[in-house]
Amino acid sequence: MTPISRARPFSDLAWPAAHSAAKPAATAANAPDLGSVPEWDLSDLYKGMDDPAVAADLERAATDAKRIKDAYQGKLVGLAGNGAQLAEAIAAYEQISDLMGKLGSFAGLLYAANQADQTRAKFYGDVSEKLTRISTDLIFFELELNQIDEGTLAPSLANPQLARFKPWIEDLRKEKPFQLDEKIEQLFTEKSQTGRGAFGRLFSETMTGLRFEVAGEPQPMALEATLNLLSDTAEPRRHAAAEALSKVFKDNIRLFTLITNTLAKDKEISDRWRGFKDVADSRHLANRVEAPVVDALVESVRQAYPRLSHRYYAMKARWLGMDKLSHWDRNAPLPDKPEQVFTWPEAQSIILKAYGAFAPDMASLAKEFFDKGWIDAPLREGKAQGAFSAATVPSVHPYVLMNYQGKPRDVMTLAHELGHGVHQMLAREQGPLLAPTPLTLAETASVFGEMLTFRALLAETKSPREKKAMIAGKVEDMLNTVVRQIAFYQFERKVHEGRRKGELTTDQLNEFWLDVQKESLGPAIELKPGYEVYWAYIPHFINSPFYVYAYAYGDCLVNSLYGLYNEAHPDFVTKYFDLLRAGGSKHHSELLAPFGLDAADPTFWSKGLKVIEGMIDELEAMETAA
Repeated sequence: MTPISRARPFSDLAWPAAHSAAKPAATAANAPDLGSVPEWDLSDLYKGMDDPAVAADLERAATDAKRIKDAYQGKLVGLAGNGAQLAEAIAAYEQISDLMGKLGSFAGLLYAANQADQTRAKFYGDVSEKLTRISTDLIFFELELNQIDEGTLAPSLANPQLARFKPWIEDLRKEKPFQLDEKIEQLFTEKSQTGRGAFGRLFSETMTGLRFEVAGEPQPMALEATLNLLSDTAEPRRHAAAEALSKVFKDNIRLFTLITNTLAKDKEISDRWRGFKDVADSRHLANRVEAPVVDALVESVRQAYPRLSHRYYAMKARWLGMDKLSHWDRNAPLPDKPEQVFTWPEAQSIILKAYGAFAPDMASLAKEFFDKGWIDAPLREGKAQGAFSAATVPSVHPYVLMNYQGKPRDVMTLAHELGHGVHQMLAREQGPLLAPTPLTLAETASVFGEMLTFRALLAETKSPREKKAMIAGKVEDMLNTVVRQIAFYQFERKVHEGRRKGELTTDQLNEFWLDVQKESLGPAIELKPGYEVYWAYIPHFINSPFYVYAYAYGDCLVNSLYGLYNEAHPDFVTKYFDLLRAGGSKHHSELLAPFGLDAADPTFWSKGLKVIEGMIDELEAMETAA
């Protein structure tokens, strides 16, 4: 059981986050003074790898799992008529889920903080193996619950203790058609350590260890810092970074092709055994969202490409004095854009002020992350790339990992991850089984918090030039979140559909990548030689197949919600907090109904996309006025 992590989308661009006081050796000489940047304190989970409580809790988890197996295996169907006894069994299962989640979270976070440390890597691997072994004793539980006859279960749900678990039970019943015999499920679980889990770890450790020799830079750079150069003000540095990325990816492309093929085949085997027809059906089920809803989102975004990304990048090319943008220019800052650097205290103040203006309770929750050591923010050798918020378990609290470099985008990333953290804090009251939020709704609070922060900064900006730069930056973030992620989803579909027909070559993967990029980015961006291998480093493709459409879903949803907030929708703040507190206890249709929104309605997606289109209209008007 690993930590539940939510991360900003990857888009040929590093998504930095907020972190600690230490500066990485590779960049310390040129790093700005960011003030006191925090490192997290994981002691609320465990004091360290040698904490006796780790071994004690692993032993307790193993003992409790065997006790639950002895007490309930083969007996759950017989308990179906007694709501109190069935509730007692589920409560025991929930309790051990929290304990195992705590252990997995600690090992995962410790490893993410320094993936190059072999001691941490071994600890992470050992704990993961032990948790996997323990979980095999519990596989029977959910399988047997789904064997209970509906007619027998329904009256028992009138019991208040069991009724609390009703949403979880209903979600579990949706998985029944795709569940296998207990022995097969046990085999799948145990083999995951040497299969999907092993290849995911190989990918992560390989990426962490890569170094990129960028022309003009004093020493080789890690992936995060190299990606960050793609938004540098100087075109030669962007070009050099792009060339370095291409070279290293190509040098390792056989490995990445093998990993991609292996994991796509692994998923095909699992899907075939379980009876999933479409390559993305298992993700839709996990997200508790219907395929037609996702299809409507994808089609709406693809139809909007010409009005959004194509139009914006053509305009940006004009701003930069180019006929076309090379792929390394896509994230270039605007000409004369002020490169403001925000210290860590400034970033904290900006976000808390924006959150507080919306709801004081939201700011209070976010402030706990700063005050209590729940954020790890510095760039550091061996540290996981990007940013995420790990929910850990309801009995503890979330932790945020970032790679903070002081740029305006870093402030937005921090606001994004703290939105996740606030959401996870509010949902804790649902308990271990119902707190986790489906990915389609998990981005709601993060994107909303980011929007609040952006609007607050924009309101304080007086210079028309700076305002234009800020709006353009926000449009680019939204294009990365919506357009780029739907393109990524289309790439994944091509990969997994193609893998069902046989092993894929690097050339085929490159072709799939270029096809979706050309369609989504449009004619104003020229994809130069070398870009064809950029698919290789996107971690979502490896760790969470088809995760990416959740970003577009969340962004369009938040655009609609923010519009209602601006229109003073009745009791908006109360309804919004109710949505976050629900965690995974309600279906998306039930959560959106109080706002008058329906994701099954095609106009819902158009409403969200029009927000982006309106900002591009605003930029065009500024260009005309100038």
